[in-house]
Amino acid sequence: MNHQEAIRVLIVDDQALMRAGFRALLDAEDGIEVIGEAADGRQGVELARHHTPDVALVDVQMPVMGGIEATREIAADPLLAGVHVVILTNYGLDEYVFDALRAGAAGFLLKDTEPAELLQAIRVAARGDALLSPAITRRLIGEFVSRPPDRTTAPGFETLTRREREVSALAARGLTNEEIAAHMVISPFTAKTHVSRAMTKLGARDRAQLVVFAYESGLVTPRDPLP
Repeated sequence: MNHQEAIRVLIVDDQALMRAGFRALLDAEDGIEVIGEAADGRQGVELARHHTPDVALVDVQMPVMGGIEATREIAADPLLAGVHVVILTNYGLDEYVFDALRAGAAGFLLKDTEPAELLQAIRVAARGDALLSPAITRRLIGEFVSRPPDRTTAPGFETLTRREREVSALAARGLTNEEIAAHMVISPFTAKTHVSRAMTKLGARDRAQLVVFAYESGLVTPRDPLP
C-alpha cells in the first residue's frame, strides 16, 4: 500500500500518554498514517474538518467537548461523511456507548485492546463496517434499549423492501456482506447492494447506524437467535 492509499487516522484523547502510545503503534504500521492529535473534542472536530481523516479515534470523556458531542458534530457535517469515528472507552458497556452509536460512531474499542485488534479495527472502520460483534451487539442493545420498538422514530422504515429489511436485520446481528450472502443464497455484491440501499433510505452513514435503527425499530430484538 503506497502513501496515497494509507488509512489516515486522527487521535482525539485528553491523555498525552495515551495519544503517544496510539501514535507509536500506528506510525509503525504500513498502510496507516496518523495525520493529527487533539486533546479535546472541540479541537478534534476542527482537525477533522481540516484534515478529513478516514478514521477518528475519539475518547469519550474529555474537557471542553466530550467524545459523544464531537462525534455528533462530525456526523452532522456533510463534508465529513467519509470520517468514521471509533469511540475509545475504558469499559466494554459503559453508559456512553449506545449514545455514541446514536450520535454517529462506527463502533467502539476498549483502550486496553490488543495492538493487532486495534489495527484490524481501524481497517474495518475505514471500510465503513461496524465495529460490533454479534455478542457485543446483543449485550449492548439488551442493556440500553429497553423501551418498546417505535417505528415512528425510524424515518424511512416503510420505504424498505422485504429484502432490504432482511439484510438490515442480518447486518444488525453482526454478519458481514459475505455471511449475509451465504445466509440468503445471493451473491456478496447483491448483499452489499441491498445493504447500501437500506442505508441510503434510512440516512445511515455506516453499518453501525443500521444496527441502531434495526433494534430501535423492532426489526430485530436482543432475544432473536443469531443465524
